[in-house]
This record gives sequence, structure tokens and C-alpha cells, in this order.
Amino acid sequence: MKNGIEVSFYKPQMEDLWFRRAMMADPETMSYNNAWGGTIPFPREKWAEWYDYWIANPKNRFYRYITSGKSRSFVGEAAYHYDDDLGVFLADIIISARCRRHGYGKSGLLLLCESAKNAKIPELYDNVAIDNPGISLFIQCGFQEEYRTDEIIMLKKTL
Repeated sequence: MKNGIEVSFYKPQMEDLWFRRAMMADPETMSYNNAWGGTIPFPREKWAEWYDYWIANPKNRFYRYITSGKSRSFVGEAAYHYDDDLGVFLADIIISARCRRHGYGKSGLLLLCESAKNAKIPELYDNVAIDNPGISLFIQCGFQEEYRTDEIIMLKKTL
């Protein structure tokens, strides 16, 4: 239990990717991504390739659904991956719009940091759009601003 909200990670099976597709297609859930185009198509014919890359053979990658409490219903996703261009591990967390403002984001992000630390990753970063309200979530979870541009704020947490 993190932040008083009970969450856990679930390694999705291929047939569970309907949830990711639904989140990626929801304009309210993807509103944080408006600076980069908003919703993201995730057609079924791309699932096998995506699943292989992120879940079946996750070299320098981690991806899980965030589930809530005893019901273990899907509320979001959490991931990190090594970005070759930046030379750092980037965090990613998305909470379904219908589940926001209940503490799942904070609990999920803290659990993601714990998972990365257990994997011997020394630091997690995220490059968040300058107008993304999620910046405060990262700050609450111990991330600090590394730098900013006109488009992004780069946040970092030492694990």
C-alpha cells in the first residue's frame, strides 16, 4: 500500500491490451499528451509486436497495469524504459481519466520507483510537457527538476 491507496502491478496478457487501447483512444485520459497529438491509435494488429517488445522480451523496459485494491480492476499503466538518445531511464505513468484524483497516480508512481530501484536502476527521469498538471505528482513523489525548455520539464529522482 502506497499513500494509503492499495495498488499493485499486473503483468498484462495479450488479451488484456483492450484496456491500453481504450486509454490511448480516450481524449480525456490522453489530454496530458495534447502537445504531442493527444490520443494514440493502438489497433489490434499492432498488439503482438508491441507485446513482444514491452512485455515478452523487455530488454531495458518494464511495463505493468496498475490495479486497484481488492477488486484488482485496471486503473492505469506504469512503465520505464532506457532511452538511448538521452542515456537515461524514462518513467511513464497514465491513469485512466475515470480513476483520477483518487491517489492511484501517486501510489502507482511510488510503486514504479520501487520496482526500478529493485532492478538496480539508479535514477528515473521523465520529460513532462510544460503544461501537464502531472508535474506536481512527480514532485510529490520526490522527483526534482533537472532542466526545462519551452516545451518540457525534465524531472529526475535518485532511487
